[in-house]
Amino acid sequence: MDESIPVIRAVDHGTARLLPDVDRARAWLLTVDGAPQSYVDLDDPTHLEFEYARRVGHVLDTAAPRGRPLDVVHLGGGALTLPRYVAATRPGSRQDVVEADRGLLRLVTERLPLPPDTGVRLHTADARAWLAEAEPAGADIVIGDVFGGSRVPAHLTSLAYARTVERALRPGGVYVANLADSAPFTFLRSQLATFRAVFEELALVAEPSVLRGRRFGNTLLIASHQPPDLAALARRTAADAFPARVQHGAALRRLTGDAAPVHDEDATASPLPPGGTFSVG
Repeated sequence: MDESIPVIRAVDHGTARLLPDVDRARAWLLTVDGAPQSYVDLDDPTHLEFEYARRVGHVLDTAAPRGRPLDVVHLGGGALTLPRYVAATRPGSRQDVVEADRGLLRLVTERLPLPPDTGVRLHTADARAWLAEAEPAGADIVIGDVFGGSRVPAHLTSLAYARTVERALRPGGVYVANLADSAPFTFLRSQLATFRAVFEELALVAEPSVLRGRRFGNTLLIASHQPPDLAALARRTAADAFPARVQHGAALRRLTGDAAPVHDEDATASPLPPGGTFSVG
């Protein structure tokens, strides 16, 4: 692949572009219809350029002792950034990637191929449908990073979906979802209420400006039955170039307020970002 020429291709759900990074020799930005999806450095799979991806990396790093293999399900494939990260940091891990856009997955595997023997299996399927058929209690981590355009699809926001996630996780497993919202956090509050109905432990990771309602932005929702190592996670997220805060306990109960769990019949997609929030050229 020419390291300096952008690649543009129509995929199942829009137009994908692979744009080279002039500052890193074999690094690429993937966008779909102008919205950034993934960033990959083929020479350094541990480099996570996007803030939200680094925060997911911190969750992965603190979920188990360093280097221990994990069984991970990635709902949403993008350019396979996080599967590459897990393969590099936890050799021997078993990973399943579920991506509904067959054309996008074909583009990524052709142009940004995975190294051999990564333990990554690729599936073209709807995330919820695939998870419902997956082995029960087979995953240590389930990562929800599915966007239709710039919105989380409605069927991945409901109580039935949360129960499907729980079914796929081992008793000590962790679910982490990339969500986006802004004040008054109607969508985020509904997701807290929904996952609180299924999991005992919840936490959020986000920049303070997002949590204070000053701007639209990404938030990580973490759900589990056992308390995660929030102290270690907080140290890592606070040390980032764009520091984030970990919220849990009473702070999350106040944020959730009187929000109710979402059912399939009234589920809606996450809010549309304000114009230009995540777009690239």
